[in-house]
Formats: sequence, structure tokens, C-alpha cells
Amino acid sequence: MQHAERELTSPVLLCDSKGLLNPEAIGYAQKPIIQSNLKGQFPNKKKWNTWTVYGEEVLFTATIAHFDIGAVCLVYFLDYETERFFEKRISLPFARHVKMPEDVLTDIKFADNRLSIHATYSTEETHLFVSIAEFDNETLHADLHISHPAEDQSLNVVVPKNRNTFQLTAKHHTLPTSGFLKIGEKRYEFNPDYSFTVLNYTRGVWPKMTKWNWAMASQRSRGRRIGLNFGGSWTDGTGMTENAVFVDGVMTKIHEDVIFTFNPERMMEPWTIHTKFTDCVDLSFTPFFEREANAHRRGLKADFTQLFGYFNGKVQLESGEWLSVRSLLGSCEAFQAKW
Repeated sequence: MQHAERELTSPVLLCDSKGLLNPEAIGYAQKPIIQSNLKGQFPNKKKWNTWTVYGEEVLFTATIAHFDIGAVCLVYFLDYETERFFEKRISLPFARHVKMPEDVLTDIKFADNRLSIHATYSTEETHLFVSIAEFDNETLHADLHISHPAEDQSLNVVVPKNRNTFQLTAKHHTLPTSGFLKIGEKRYEFNPDYSFTVLNYTRGVWPKMTKWNWAMASQRSRGRRIGLNFGGSWTDGTGMTENAVFVDGVMTKIHEDVIFTFNPERMMEPWTIHTKFTDCVDLSFTPFFEREANAHRRGLKADFTQLFGYFNGKVQLESGEWLSVRSLLGSCEAFQAKW
């Protein structure tokens, strides 16, 4: 059944003075007002910032992650028409110099001689600059201006397992993006009317065994900015969800769990996403490209599949309106890890 998740309206700290979950932080907010003051809990803290940019010709993603015992930085792109894909990943042990900020909207950087990512936030805009000397035998430069419209709502949710195991996720959708991506001599332009970034900010103390599904899209459709965000498995039984729909910056929070149905042996077959008890989310997802990223080494076993494709179906908004979803470009993923 649907239940009422608590809405947070005043700034709050994620943790108490001992690094345990602050009960007052459990809930969701429409603005990034939860400060992730993580401490202690070594080596189980997980932190990452991911920017996924949906352009008209290309998808571009940059991630900075820190997992207590090391840092990972990765960049990849996908040309929709040619399906040219390449991913660059850098891993650093411990990486104490990689500082992960406590606030969602602030500066963050990763830099060495192989790859650099700089994100600078000022006055409702993130300037994202990425430079890689060796990227699929070419040089990559990305210079992007990501707008955070002041009136837009975002999903900021604290998901509790217990006082020792919890996490904050912030999903900021349909952020208008301008600038360019240049790989060798090929240059892609981003028009803010049709190019949108999804910011995925995560800070928490995760269980040793973790499993999740995540579906998301941020596109202009029939003149409206549409964002979809659905998560499954890892939030089950916590009383919180990361399920929300955004239309022109206005969020409908969906308080009901969603069920992901797919064939784990044939991930490219169509998926369905459906609310557990009602029909307020009824979506299909048809993939056209599959990305796999697996890591099996001492202390870590992670299997990750991400698919890019198109959503179709319907979602009921808070106003009662049924939002028709037609050929909306986005992604679905399945992740499981022992970490």
C-alpha cells in the first residue's frame, strides 16, 4: 500500500556526532538541504558524484567515486547513431587527496596526468570540465555549463537500513546543459533546450551485500521537460523510495515501491517497471545498447549492467493527470556487489 514518507523542509545533518544516522534526517526533501557529514565507519563509506548528460547526438557521463579504501574516476560516452562507445576508468588506492564534499551543490575535482574532472558550482550553475589525453586513441575535452533552475524541485532522500547502515541519494533531473564535447576531431554541441543532465549524488554507509535497480530519463517531450527516477531492491522494506517524476521542474513523489521485471539472462529483452500495489506507474523499457562493468578483486566483487533505450507507458502525477510517456530516451541498470 502507499504510505506517507516524511517530507523534510529544514536543513538537517545526515549523521549525529558519532557518525550514526540522525533519525531527524530520515525522509525526503524537494531541495538539497541534507548535509552528508559522514565520519568513521571505515571501510564501509561509499561516496560518488555522477553527471549523466543526454545530448541530442551523444550521451556523456563523468563519475568521481570514493569507497574509503580507494577512489575511482570514470568517463564514458555513447554516440546514439553509430553506437560508438568508449569508457576510461582510473582507480587509485586510498586516494586521500580526493575530497568528496558534504553538500550536493558545490565544487569537486579529480586530477592526475591521465584524467581530470573539475566541477565548479556558482550561482545556480555547474561548470563541468573534463580532459583526457588518451581516450580511445584520441584526446577528449568536455566543457559543459549545467543549469540548476532556482524554481526546480529535486529528489533528495535518506534511506535507512539501521543506525549504522544508511544513505543519502540526491537525484537532480532535467538540468538544461550547454557546451561541447570534443573527441579527436569530432565535436558534439549541447543545446540547453534539448540537452539535459542528471546529477546523481550519493553518500552513505552501505551493507556488505548490495543490490539495486535504477531507471532514469531526462528529456524534452511534447514541449515539456520530463524526468523519470525509479529505484528498486535496495530501498525495499525501508519505508522510503527514490521514486519520482518531474515535469517542468515540478516533482511528483511516488511513495510506493516499484517492481522491475526483466530477464537477467537476456538483459536486452524489454523490461517493465510497475508500482507494487497500484497502476500509477506502468512503463516498459526497450534497450538498444548494453554496457557492462564488472570488478572482481580482493575485497570487492561487483557486477553491473546498464542499458540505454526508450521508455513507453504512463505515470500518474500528483495532480491526477496521467503523463503519457512516449519513446523517452533513458537508461535502466542492475547492480549487485559484495564490497
